Amino acid sequence: MKNIGVIGSGSWGTAIATVLANNNHKVTLWSYLQEEYEMLVKNREHTKFLPGVHLDEKISFTLSMEEAVKGKDLIVIACPSFAVRSTSEKIKPWYTDQIVVSIAKGLEDKSLKCLSEVIEEVLEPKEKICVLSGPSHAEEVGRRMGTTLVAASEDIRVAEIVQDIFMCDYLRVYTSDDIKGVQLGGALKNVISLCVGISDGLGFGDNTKAALMTRGMAEIIRLGVKMGGRHETFSGLTGMGDLIVTCTSNHSRNRRAGILIGQGVKPQDAVKEVGMVVEGILACEAAYKLALKYDVEMPIVEEAYGVLYKGYDVNSSMKNLMLRDKRKE
Repeated sequence: MKNIGVIGSGSWGTAIATVLANNNHKVTLWSYLQEEYEMLVKNREHTKFLPGVHLDEKISFTLSMEEAVKGKDLIVIACPSFAVRSTSEKIKPWYTDQIVVSIAKGLEDKSLKCLSEVIEEVLEPKEKICVLSGPSHAEEVGRRMGTTLVAASEDIRVAEIVQDIFMCDYLRVYTSDDIKGVQLGGALKNVISLCVGISDGLGFGDNTKAALMTRGMAEIIRLGVKMGGRHETFSGLTGMGDLIVTCTSNHSRNRRAGILIGQGVKPQDAVKEVGMVVEGILACEAAYKLALKYDVEMPIVEEAYGVLYKGYDVNSSMKNLMLRDKRKE
């Protein structure tokens, strides 16, 4: 049995805590919000995000970062991408070189770094960072529905340790040493999911959805490989697999926000209506800047950036994509 701290009690952090408890590990789940902490203690259930999912007695709750980190065998960072640096800084005073697992999907907006790079910069860990990613809705993991993920680390030994800790009869974990490719797939697919949602909100059909998913994956691969990821990684769970699940499911907050934007709701109001962090909006700006930095053609990302940050009309952006110059696939 391991003693594990999970930093972040949103839907995904809470769902992962249930997996670890199921595997007979002792879990301390840290919450940023007083009201969320009180709700968890009172109900042993995340009534907002995971209603009906009982939180095992092996899970304890805390508002104290010291309690969540000090003396733990492993630390899981489960906060939104924009909070990874600040959260890592809060962890640092109590951190003693435990293995750190990042389960957030995104890129840091200002530095454009992958989240593992941000964590390494702040914590300077002795062990390599591990990322756990793949097609995984928290709502389904919490209800023990079959799910597959990838544990990725530059040190494959670390990935194998994480694989052993998390894997169970409903959560299958593969390993990879392509931590860059795994993270880029997980971050950039959120942008394409947002675009698919916009298409749905505009009333377009399955043909358009298939086109956006397929050509969107081509854009992800172009940028991902240019940045050092491996082509085959983007064909796997953390690339195509994650793209499929987030573009086709009503669980996807990115797709739901996109639907609202396609229906004429302003992006900031769409986020409020969804009621959760919409990582695709944050990742879109980073993806646009990275495309410019690495000189990679990403027309879908470019139009999405225009809609989200420049006030482009969504119908005009869809037409722009359809009327691009002729080319080979």
